[in-house]
Amino acid sequence: MPRVKSGKTTRKWHKKVLKLTKGAWGARSKRFAKAVETMQHAGNYAYRDRRNRKRDFRRLWIQRINAATREHGISYSVFMNGLKRANVAIDRRQLSELAINDPAAFTRLAEMAKSAAAAAAS
Repeated sequence: MPRVKSGKTTRKWHKKVLKLTKGAWGARSKRFAKAVETMQHAGNYAYRDRRNRKRDFRRLWIQRINAATREHGISYSVFMNGLKRANVAIDRRQLSELAINDPAAFTRLAEMAKSAAAAAAS
């Protein structure tokens, strides 16, 4: 049985790795060993941050909603509790969009939440 040489496969793998690390600084885009390390770290960061992105956006939406509710004289927690008691099922992303793009609709929601929270308190 003849010997199998792997030069073609190795060259293909090296080119793939170097292409993926193109744009990295210094030896990280030139030397294969450093490029592999860079590529693995990049993959780990991408995996981690795909999950963190969801957290980050939720935090942003909450901050926007909180800022908008403060203008109506209530806190975020009172607003969300009031919406829940009024059986209004709108997610935070949509509430955030309403706060930015349709202040009149958000005002109506804030009033609903205020009245539902007041009714629950008494």
